[in-house]
Amino acid sequence: MQRRQFTALAPAAAVAAWAAAPVQAADAAADQLLVGMSMNNLLSLDPGSATGLDALAVACNLYDHLLETDAADTTRLLPGLAEAWQVAEGGRLLQFRLRSGPAFAGGRPVTADDAAWSLQRVLRLNLAPATVWKSYGFSATNADALVRATDPHTLQITLPQPTDPALVLATLATSMSACVLDRAAVMAQARTEARGSDLGATWLTTHAAGSGAFVLEAWRPKELLTLQRAPGHWRGPARLRRVVLRHMTESQTLRLMLSRGDLDVAGGLSAPDVRALARRPDLAVERVRRGNLYYLAVNARRAPFTDERVRRAVLRHLIDFQGVADGVLPFYGELQQRPVPPGLPASLPQPGYRLDVAEARRLLAEAGLAGGFDTTIRVIAEAPFTAIATSVQATLAQAGIRASILPGTGNQVYGAMRERSFDLVVGRGGGGSEPHPHSSLRALLYNPDNRDSAKLSNFQGWRTGHADAVLNGLIEQALLERDPARQRALYQQAQERADAVVGGLQPIAQVLDTQVLRRVVQGYAGHPAGTTRLHGVSKLPAAEARA
Repeated sequence: MQRRQFTALAPAAAVAAWAAAPVQAADAAADQLLVGMSMNNLLSLDPGSATGLDALAVACNLYDHLLETDAADTTRLLPGLAEAWQVAEGGRLLQFRLRSGPAFAGGRPVTADDAAWSLQRVLRLNLAPATVWKSYGFSATNADALVRATDPHTLQITLPQPTDPALVLATLATSMSACVLDRAAVMAQARTEARGSDLGATWLTTHAAGSGAFVLEAWRPKELLTLQRAPGHWRGPARLRRVVLRHMTESQTLRLMLSRGDLDVAGGLSAPDVRALARRPDLAVERVRRGNLYYLAVNARRAPFTDERVRRAVLRHLIDFQGVADGVLPFYGELQQRPVPPGLPASLPQPGYRLDVAEARRLLAEAGLAGGFDTTIRVIAEAPFTAIATSVQATLAQAGIRASILPGTGNQVYGAMRERSFDLVVGRGGGGSEPHPHSSLRALLYNPDNRDSAKLSNFQGWRTGHADAVLNGLIEQALLERDPARQRALYQQAQERADAVVGGLQPIAQVLDTQVLRRVVQGYAGHPAGTTRLHGVSKLPAAEARA
C-alpha cells in the first residue's frame, strides 16, 4: 500500500451541490464519515451473489470473515472470527477454532454451524461467488460433507482435491463468498417456491444478517447507503456512529465536496482533480495497489493472431507501456508487464517491453503482413479503458495496423471475450484479492482445455484461445508443491514460459485505487483486497482539526 499526502488548489468553478440537506447538516459530526463514490456496480449485498470491490467494501463492515489479511502485508493472515486455525492431513484438512463472544446483529451468538452453512449456501446458489470454491473441487453435492461444524466453536473444511491450502485460507480471508451469515435470520426471510427455497437470496439483496462492526441502516441503489454502529461488537464498538456512502460520479462534484468539507473520503476523481486536491494541506491522497491488471488481449484462435510473430509484434512492441502508465493512468495504474503482481515471493522484475515500431514491422513482414491488416478493439465505454484503447490504436497504426475501436458495456465487451468472438480487447482482470501467485496465473493464463465446447469462460486464458501444455503443467505443479522455495521457482518458471510463448494476454499496468481524504480522518487504511474495515476509523473534532 502506498499513502501519499500533499496540498491542493481550490476548484476553479462551482459544480453540483450536495443533494441531501439532512446529511449535509450532519457532516461536521466527528462520529460520522461521509464517502463519495460511484455505486454503478453495487447491485446486491448478498455474499452469495454479489461481485466486485464496491460490494465487498460494504460487506466487510456488515459481516465478519473467519480470517483477515494485513493491509500492509497481504501475505500475513490475521485472526477474525477464528482465533486459531491449523492445516492437517497433508494439507487436506483446515480446522478453525471460533472465538467466544461474537454475536450477530440480532443478538444470537456466532457459531461454527453458521460459518459452515454460509459457505454451503454459496455453493447451493451456484452463482458467481461459487466459482473460486468450485475450482477447489467443492460443489453443492459435496459441501455438506466437506464443510461442517464438529461443535459450536470448531469448523472443519476438508479439501476435495489436492491444492495449496494457503490459497484456500487467502480466499477465506478476502472473498465476498467467505462472509459469515446468521443462518436463522436469513432462513426466516427465505422464500419457498416450487423449486425449493431461495435461501434468503431475495431478502439479502437489500438487507444484511452479519456480525460486523456496522449494521445496514438504509440503501437506495445509486443514491445513498448508510451504516450504523453495531451494538456490542466483539472488538468493541466502532469509533464512528455512522457511515454515509453517496453515489457520486462527477469528478468536479467530488472535488468541490471535499474542498468544502462536505465529504471526508472520495474515490473516482480524475487525475487533474487529484493533482489539484493534493496541494491542499487539509487533504491527503492514498493510493492502494490492487491485485488486478489493465491488459490488452488478442484472440489467438482468429487470424492473424494465430501467428506467434503477430502476437509478439502487437503485444510486446506496439504498446506504449510507459506512456500509458504515465499519461493515461496516473493515480490509477502503475507499469506492470508480468501476470503476478509485485510484492509476492514469486514476483519477477519487469521484462522491459517497450514501444518498438521497427521491430514490430520486421515481425509483421516476416509473417507476410508488411502492409498491416484491419482489426477491431473492444473496450468498455468509460475511463480509463477508452484512453488506453486510443493509445493502442495510435501505436498499432504506426506499424500499418488499422484498428477500429468498438466501445460497449462491460457485458458486451467481456461477453464477446467469453464467446471468443473478438479481435482485441482492452480489459481489466486478474487474481483480485487473493495474495497468491496462483490466483493471477489461474485467472489470466491457465487454459487446461482449449476446445470451444469446454466453455471455460472463467479463465481468461481460455477466452483468448491460447493454451500451452508446458505452462499449464508448471502452474499445476506449483500449486501442489509444499516446499516454498521450489514452489516459488515453479511460479517464476511459469512466468518465464508465458514470456517465451507469447500468449493471448499482455498486462500493461497494475490497478491502483486512489482515494482523497480529509486529514481529520484518522485510522483509515485502504486494503488491497478491498476489505477496508472501518471499525477503527475516527474523525478529529472540528476545533482540534482547525488547530
